[in-house]
Amino acid sequence: MEKRKYRVNGMSCAACSSKVEKTVSSLPGIEHCEVNLLLGTMSLIGSASDESIKSAVEAAGYSLEMDGSEIEKNKDITVKNADKKGKTKEILFKRLLPSAILLLMLMYVSMGHNMWGLPIFAFLSDNPLSNALFQMIISALILVINKEFFHNGARGIVHLAPNMDTLVSLGSGVSFIYSTVMLFVMNEAVLLNDTQKAYHILHELYFESAAMILVLITVGKMLESIAKGKTTSAIRALMDLTPKTAIVVKDSKEVEISVSMINKGDIIILKRGCSVPVDGEIIEGSVSVDESGLTGESIPVDKTSGDCVFGATTVTSGYAKLRAEKVGEETAIAEIIRMVKEASGSKAPVAKAADKVAGVFVPFVIFISLMTALILYFMGAEIGEILTRSVAVLVVSCPCALGLATPVAIMVGSGLGARKNILFKNAAALENSGRINTVVFDKTGTITEGIPTVDEVITEAKTDIEKLIHLAASVENASEHPLAKAIVNYSQKLSVQPSKCNDFTAETGGVRAFVNGEKILIGNKNYIKKNSAAAFSEYLTLEFQRLSTEGKTVLAIASEKDIFGIISISDKIRLDSKTAIDELHKMGVETIMLTGDNELTARHVAELVDIKNVISEVLPSEKGALIRTLKSEGKRVAMVGDGVNDSVALTEADVGIAIGRGVDVAIDSADVVLTRDSLCDAVGAIKLGRRTLINIYENLFWAFCYNIIGIPLAAGVFIPLFGVSLTPMFGAMAMSISSFIVVMNALRLNLYNPL
Repeated sequence: MEKRKYRVNGMSCAACSSKVEKTVSSLPGIEHCEVNLLLGTMSLIGSASDESIKSAVEAAGYSLEMDGSEIEKNKDITVKNADKKGKTKEILFKRLLPSAILLLMLMYVSMGHNMWGLPIFAFLSDNPLSNALFQMIISALILVINKEFFHNGARGIVHLAPNMDTLVSLGSGVSFIYSTVMLFVMNEAVLLNDTQKAYHILHELYFESAAMILVLITVGKMLESIAKGKTTSAIRALMDLTPKTAIVVKDSKEVEISVSMINKGDIIILKRGCSVPVDGEIIEGSVSVDESGLTGESIPVDKTSGDCVFGATTVTSGYAKLRAEKVGEETAIAEIIRMVKEASGSKAPVAKAADKVAGVFVPFVIFISLMTALILYFMGAEIGEILTRSVAVLVVSCPCALGLATPVAIMVGSGLGARKNILFKNAAALENSGRINTVVFDKTGTITEGIPTVDEVITEAKTDIEKLIHLAASVENASEHPLAKAIVNYSQKLSVQPSKCNDFTAETGGVRAFVNGEKILIGNKNYIKKNSAAAFSEYLTLEFQRLSTEGKTVLAIASEKDIFGIISISDKIRLDSKTAIDELHKMGVETIMLTGDNELTARHVAELVDIKNVISEVLPSEKGALIRTLKSEGKRVAMVGDGVNDSVALTEADVGIAIGRGVDVAIDSADVVLTRDSLCDAVGAIKLGRRTLINIYENLFWAFCYNIIGIPLAAGVFIPLFGVSLTPMFGAMAMSISSFIVVMNALRLNLYNPL
């Protein structure tokens, strides 16, 4: 099924996003749909046409546009989104400034003079009708300036999808209409010379409430917009790593072109201070490259002919020519940006409860407001009290806080992870990382460096080390096995040149070939015993046992008649492996090593890093089944690996964590990718998941508790009990602050260091 992404315009609260998601999900051919209120995006999987999706969204009262995926489009979209947010802030400020000035004038008259006796012009002071008309005109101007609330609110009602703007416009509109009606009653009192009644009505007008509700909500939207802008800083920072132009060789000349115009095979000039525009291979020259933007390592890496260089890194010194191999969406930085955007735009499982509530929240609040009015009416309350309580219920309710509680935390958490070289592929991966209580580690390339090296060479007295290494390297030079490469690399360090071998054959347990006419065998003890007539001396036998006990791979080198010696090869443990595992134990997380290596080697490595549970000699096909067994025991399992043989286990685990240096299939199978190639980052992923999950719960707790307390308070439920209530003005202020608090609480995650 095709996965697509769209931008949805016109959403103002969680009720809006819930309506769009429900509408699109009901279309034939749609398997999955997620709407992100924070980013204003919709991601879906399905076969429905763009036209049918667009029609459904428009029928719900919103507009739709495609969202691109290439890195250059991503850049344009990010800039476009930033411009939209900038324009949103600008529009809000243009509305807020005159509204605030007019509101000050209105409040000076309605409260400053009418309540506190502050001086005003005589025609307003001596004539209650003029005073009321002045308030109506000023409040009407504020309503006109903020007419967007009424447009969006009315549209929500027309499409049977009331939203936050519906609540605000109803509260403000009802207050204004009631006050206007009372103005006519006041006019009649003035005509009848009933000045006392006119002044009494003047104090019962709600023009200032109608105006202040809109201004306070606009202030809240302004603060919310500013705070939201900070949540996307990580994505914008990643976008900024890629340069806009590059110097390319065209017809033997160096030409500066746009990065979007670079094609595979183009030759790019790298100079000191330039940013690498694409992924490729150096074909001439040498440079030092700062890869901290991708790997977090601050020390520049030297690159020369044949070495790979990644886009979004910076050349610190040197000059080289780079052949472009991966451009645009194929580059490593594009993949990272895609992961971060998808994680930020996806929806965490914990958000489902809030979404269900948000879908019925606004209609429920309107119902509560009407019920409040009816109950107070039958209890004999005055019309002013009825209006105050019902309007307060409308404006204190905040569906936005519910809608923002999860996505803002996910956005900040995934962005923070990206800055710390921890890439979460989706929101579920981030949330599930916070629930992990068991971590399963692959051994080779995960706990160990994955680069076998020769550490000991032991020969019989009559054979010198150089001869032994020459024979071994001559045979292994024809092999691609990692152990063979370790021997060849060791011979190069000793400046021993291997000879050409003939009739190379790889067999179970070892290899054989002819070197200078002599048949040479290399392999484990059983292989040598099976294929050579020579016997191991007591000395070599004891050394063989000692090295094997230490968890090393031991190879013997022999001819058909003699055993020349043994070579031990080990895979060094990562410097941070024990530190990472010790930290997991402190967090109460169980650790398990799962490896295809022999039990002796596996146990030795496990002891060095303090892992008590070891499952060894496991086939790649069996790893997934073992992960499923652990999950069936009620454990929340994370699998950390780097190889092809880990891909099934990575997929089966609740969270698959791939070491960044791992092969592509492992990275594709994983939910979390560690770009810095450090095991401590796996711990950081779990810590960040836990902290993000706590932040989400804090936001949801605030959002639910705020509404659970605020709505009854506004309705006057607590007046008989405690004598406290909430006016519409304070309700509007509380509503504005509520969403702001949720966003700011999520931004606190930026202060957390998971490493």
